[in-house]
Amino acid sequence: MAAVLDALWEDRDVRFDITAQQMKTRPGEVLIDCLDSIEDTKGNNGDRGRLLVTNLRIIWHSLALPRVNLSVGYNSIINITTRTANSKLRGQTEALYILTKSNNTRFEFIFTNVVPGSPRLFTSVIAVHRAYETSKMYRDLKLRGALIQNKQLRLLPLEQVYDKINGVWNLSSDQGNLGTFFITNVRIVWHANMNESFNVSIPYLQIRSIRIRDSKFGLALVIESSQQTGGYVLGFKIDPMDKLQDAVKEINSLHKVYSANPIFGVDYEMEEKPQPLEELTVDQFPDDVEIEPDEQTDAFTAYFADGNKQLDRELVFSEELGLAIEKLKEGFTLQGLWEVMGS
Repeated sequence: MAAVLDALWEDRDVRFDITAQQMKTRPGEVLIDCLDSIEDTKGNNGDRGRLLVTNLRIIWHSLALPRVNLSVGYNSIINITTRTANSKLRGQTEALYILTKSNNTRFEFIFTNVVPGSPRLFTSVIAVHRAYETSKMYRDLKLRGALIQNKQLRLLPLEQVYDKINGVWNLSSDQGNLGTFFITNVRIVWHANMNESFNVSIPYLQIRSIRIRDSKFGLALVIESSQQTGGYVLGFKIDPMDKLQDAVKEINSLHKVYSANPIFGVDYEMEEKPQPLEELTVDQFPDDVEIEPDEQTDAFTAYFADGNKQLDRELVFSEELGLAIEKLKEGFTLQGLWEVMGS
């Protein structure tokens, strides 16, 4: 089996000009809010668009040209603030600034609500992102967390315990540690009986494989985590053999149910329910134009965040413009920047 997380990109990536299929919600992804008349002030200033807020990401697309769009996963977000921006549709107004980092590259996004007097753009995005940040136990493998209280599992809001197995040995050390298994609808939790703070929480989202394998302690339950968490291999000894087989069968069954409809834990609802995303997404028709195969500046260049800039760069004379300009960063050209402004 493949970990659900290995195929999940929606909450991790920043992507530009995605396909209509990629704009659709994946299993477990829920549309929370839909805001019309939102301008992408940084990359498409003057272009009225629609902002879709899901439990994994925000999606913006141009209303006039839906193939011009972007998808920003909450896990890539470093900071969200409100600042003043210059909008072609609103003039100088308060806007939502989002700083992100994806594949070691920083991007900055500025969204402006074209409709004056509505704070919904700020409240929706900030509140849903906060709900994502405070629900990481549903999605992240956790070692030595505050998981157990009075020998009972501290349940997450949408969590249900399906089984509790005593006498489970954790094989991470030479001697092994005797502990207890909790099997729920979203994760597997083990803790040592002698020290409850010695524990591990493994969400189904992170599990790559569950199988019975031979070890120096005999046959054991072996759980391999996703590549995103470093591909951990965790071994547990359960006796007798039929108890071990029943545990593997139960975990595999719950993992299969979870994979079909993951619970990401981002629990937030608007008072007014938005329409389904499929009804809001505009069909993308192929343009009747021929693309010239020359070197073009990538669309995302407009969103680069110069986060490392502390001082103004050296002034140089530009023969092309006939005036002094700040020296461009390596790899950038004036022609390329003009192409971005014109796109």
